[in-house]
Amino acid sequence: MLLSAFLAFSPQTAQAITLISDEETEQLLYNIALPFYKNANIPLKPNSIYIVQDNTLNAFVADGNNLFIHTGTIVSASNSNELAGVIAHEIGHIAGGHILRGKLQAEELQQVGLASLILASAAAVTSGRGDAAMAIALGGQSTMLHGFTSFRTDQERSADEAAVKYLQETNQSPRGMLNFMKKIQTSNRLNGIEESPYFRTHPVTRERISFLEQAARESKAPAPSSNDEDFKRVRAKLIGFLNEPEDTYRQFPSSDTSIAARYARAIADFKALNMPKALKGISSLIDREPDNPYFRELKAQMYMETGKTQAAEQEYAKALQLRPKSALFQISWSQAAMENNPNSAKLQTIINQLNQAVIHYPDPLAWLLLSRAYDAKGERAYSDYAAAEYSLGIGAVKIAQQQILRAQKAPNLSPQLKLKIDDLHKRISTILKKDN
Repeated sequence: MLLSAFLAFSPQTAQAITLISDEETEQLLYNIALPFYKNANIPLKPNSIYIVQDNTLNAFVADGNNLFIHTGTIVSASNSNELAGVIAHEIGHIAGGHILRGKLQAEELQQVGLASLILASAAAVTSGRGDAAMAIALGGQSTMLHGFTSFRTDQERSADEAAVKYLQETNQSPRGMLNFMKKIQTSNRLNGIEESPYFRTHPVTRERISFLEQAARESKAPAPSSNDEDFKRVRAKLIGFLNEPEDTYRQFPSSDTSIAARYARAIADFKALNMPKALKGISSLIDREPDNPYFRELKAQMYMETGKTQAAEQEYAKALQLRPKSALFQISWSQAAMENNPNSAKLQTIINQLNQAVIHYPDPLAWLLLSRAYDAKGERAYSDYAAAEYSLGIGAVKIAQQQILRAQKAPNLSPQLKLKIDDLHKRISTILKKDN
């Protein structure tokens, strides 16, 4: 499980968020979302579903039709049908063109607000009365807020209708969507202090509840889903990693012998630094399901984080054999292999794996490992190029510029590498010009 900072822009927010990269969770979300994307005639591009490490109930879409799901939403869902309802609703926003419309509406509302302030200032100067300025400003703000509220309500109604349609077309019940909406509403009423981000950006109205109640009554589709078992495991995994071990033990007591509960307890044991018990727990799950790549991955992570890099490399290799196209597994195996003094042949294998990984998942860690591997092979130009990609990925643009300039000066560059270096140099120069 990898964490990285990411700057997300949406109609509601523009802020730095922390993303979790986890193959198992991403695969579950992909499996749930794919039928909806197909029915909406929207291409599901690689790496367009993101997991946000945040315990609040929230989900949103952003530029490029990217879908963001908070871990709090996944953990708070009772089953995969509830999570499917949230995802279907967000895809309804994409299909409805609400991302672009939201931007245009926000610009219009800002203009209304600015016009009100200009009129208010003129009134204050002309009359010398601050109360006149206040009246005009409040009037403009009232118009602005009313317009925004109406706009938001229309969007939510449209997304609900689309979501119900997608659920019906894929033989899934709208009841999960209804239950999750009621869950959010109840949670906010009980807390009474601050509404969840999802509630603020997706206002729950009586009309929306009534619409979903009718849709649930009319639906003949089953609420259980083929994704339920995978959902239980992913939910348990997130709880295990994100909660304190004591909380995980309370939620998944030893009396619970399900796969999901044993998974969560093995992770909690790992976090509690009880390595013998953690390894015993995950090994028993592997004995039960030897072809489960995610159990292999967790065991490898346990070895890796306790300094047993050779054992980690072996377990990551087994996970990679089971999912050979997984960019995350390619990166994890390469990281472990780099710690074990690889010979020239192994270095080339690492380089091959990482070059495949960055095509689909250009994570800074992959570029850093590539730079190290190329350097160990004595290929300085390639090393500097990969280092520049890494530096750019973490926001160190000026350092990236120095590294790419050094790569450009290397002798005997192949045409392919020269093209990559020149392209990266242009990207870096463009960013520096914008910053200046």
